Amino acid sequence: MSKLESNWQFAEQYPVETAAMISARHLSLEYGIEPLSRALAAQVANIAAISRASHICELGTGVGLSGLALLRYNNAHLTSIDIEPEYHRHAKPLFAKAGITPSRLRLIEGDATSVLPRLNHGAYDLVLIDANPGGILNYVEYGLQVIKPGGSLLIPNALRGGNLPNPAARDQVTQEFRDLLNIMVESPAVSASLSPIGNGLLTLTRLA
Repeated sequence: MSKLESNWQFAEQYPVETAAMISARHLSLEYGIEPLSRALAAQVANIAAISRASHICELGTGVGLSGLALLRYNNAHLTSIDIEPEYHRHAKPLFAKAGITPSRLRLIEGDATSVLPRLNHGAYDLVLIDANPGGILNYVEYGLQVIKPGGSLLIPNALRGGNLPNPAARDQVTQEFRDLLNIMVESPAVSASLSPIGNGLLTLTRLA
């Protein structure tokens, strides 16, 4: 094992998760949902805490793991969108298990590309995008509209399982992620950073 691999493994094993997060992780795997890695979930939780986000939006509820991470260290309100009603049915008791009251949650069933344009502009401090990766360019376009100046978009799994840096990978989703990175790194409207944590975390902060 190389030093990089050893460091990655150590970082992944370091975080301690809540009982609700562990349950959500196991349930995700049962349903074939790729969950945030432990290190990535911890990073997302810390970003939400550091930013003191009070209103958070999430595209792709899954069974609640990312939402539990986003709400772990704060009293924020979460709007979470997923096209699968069954996922919401599983997520609700896990949020309750974590002590998160229904008044802090707004679970919306629907396609994020249809729901996002209807959300209020500048209403959110933080938006996490973990929905169908084929719509990433549209999600980011609308996501930058609904966050406040100084707010951030978080895009996990941004390295696409190693496809992004691999020039031989030319599938449509990988190409769209490459286009996104090229657009954002040149944009004067955002600050962009790409971390290798988990399967990659792209952070886009709206500057104005």
